[in-house]
Amino acid sequence: MGHCKMLNHCRYNVAIILFFSALLMGCDQDSNLSLSEQSLIYCSEGSPETFNPQLITSGTTIDATSNQLYNRLFRFQGADNQLTESIAKTWHTTKDGKKITLYLQKGITFHSTEYFTPTRELNADDVLFSFNRIIDEDHPYHYISGGSYGYFQNIEFDKTVERIEKINDYTVRFHLTHSDSSFLANLASDFAVILSKEYGDKLIAENSLPQIDMYPIGTGPFKFKEYRVGSVIRYYQHESYWLGNNNIEQLVYDITPRQTSRLTKLLANECDVIAYPIAHKTISEDPALQLEEVTSLNISYFGFNTSKVPFNNKLVRQAIALAIDKEAILKAVYKSQADIAKSIIPKSSWAYSNEIPVQVYNIALAQEKLNEAGYENGFSMDIWAMPVQRPYNPNAINMAKLIQADLLAINIKVNIVDGYEWNTFLKRLAAGEHDTFLLGWSADHPDPDNLFSPILSCPATKTGSNKALWCNPNYDKAINDARQTTDMTERKAFYLEAMKIIDEEKPLVPIAHSKRYQARTKQIKGDILQSFGGVSFRDVSKLTSKKSDTMHNIENKNMPTVKDKSEVN
Repeated sequence: MGHCKMLNHCRYNVAIILFFSALLMGCDQDSNLSLSEQSLIYCSEGSPETFNPQLITSGTTIDATSNQLYNRLFRFQGADNQLTESIAKTWHTTKDGKKITLYLQKGITFHSTEYFTPTRELNADDVLFSFNRIIDEDHPYHYISGGSYGYFQNIEFDKTVERIEKINDYTVRFHLTHSDSSFLANLASDFAVILSKEYGDKLIAENSLPQIDMYPIGTGPFKFKEYRVGSVIRYYQHESYWLGNNNIEQLVYDITPRQTSRLTKLLANECDVIAYPIAHKTISEDPALQLEEVTSLNISYFGFNTSKVPFNNKLVRQAIALAIDKEAILKAVYKSQADIAKSIIPKSSWAYSNEIPVQVYNIALAQEKLNEAGYENGFSMDIWAMPVQRPYNPNAINMAKLIQADLLAINIKVNIVDGYEWNTFLKRLAAGEHDTFLLGWSADHPDPDNLFSPILSCPATKTGSNKALWCNPNYDKAINDARQTTDMTERKAFYLEAMKIIDEEKPLVPIAHSKRYQARTKQIKGDILQSFGGVSFRDVSKLTSKKSDTMHNIENKNMPTVKDKSEVN
């Protein structure tokens, strides 16, 4: 997963880059920026699980890959998140909604790297290759990297798409089994990226198929250069980007899991931008820094493993929900910078409904429910607290401690499970090792289905994103009915029905809808944060300054590395 084949020479390679950069500056008076000023260092909170976002639903992976390396058929634009063109320049849908024809842009180039040089532009073959990999079990890449496509399996993409037809080199038609009002939005999600069929064919010839997900080739604004496991990701500018180049020639992800370490690096000018900052007041008062926020389409929740006793009993789940003081959590964990969640849908969504009541905090009623369930004397349980900061939960450990104190009032003794690395944490939850857990979901597009399906649908129990392991046929029918109508009033009614089922059955306890924060130096200009989906550095620039070159701080990190591409085979 790293491309520097001789790690001991990596720092010398950087020295060569600096040397030639200096030569270029001497030859061209307009080239007056140093390498550090042409580079942006983003201190991120965790390592990606893969470099192909088709395969994973992790926000950490999406932040690191989707908008940097790839493009999708559609994108969302403007304050109202209107669906608009991207790789698909126009489209047509039949009256019955079962045939959607896409007309592709011409002149889109794939990345040219040390490990792949494209000989043609993007065309219909690449679209078919990318999506048939997901739905066709006979596709040569379907089972590569585990054969799991969590987002697409959650929405039952393979059951929605009957087949994909190539009309000509720049025209593609999706044949659907039924009308799906969220289909185009799903094609605009961060997971629906377009891969290179030509690169895939090359790897088949070399018998190196797994490299397609670890040595990525896309059409996005940046291309892959290097990954040092748990330490650094390095991207270079895609010099032939079809939407025009930006001012950042090198994008570096400095992987820094600890919040305090990220803040220290920002204050020391070792990071240009940091994810999930702490000490908001300190940042806001520093004249060289800027604290940013965006209202996100997200949900933080406390979930139950409904396949385990006693959490398979909804009375127990209802009792615990009544014993959690959300107001206290909001003040202590979110510093009141979030809304208390009544359901998994935030107020900013058109599917939101005031008919869902606010969950009361009522210890007496909680005890009654617990008594009715047969647990008068309480019991012991684990809470698995996520080990990273996400937009929906800035501090899961503190939240777990607050819930631990709350539940003691009804004689439930809580052990907090923490310390797992993020990827291990997710895998153990997917395997059902937990009792209860703290997690959340950030929407990938504004259609409400993106919150309903991945978190709690029956198909999502098989993909691992439904960590509650809860499957309710009535709930699934409601959200499926909502997808199959374009009438907004009908859709909203179906989603209300789904929310009522959640409210009654309590597979999870909605906690908060939060804002997402990041901090940057004031030299960095342009929009990075988005209300949904991952971050984007496409339209970012960096002002000239006299600050010292900090790249050596990245180069000299002594962390594990993958030395050769063959290690991913």
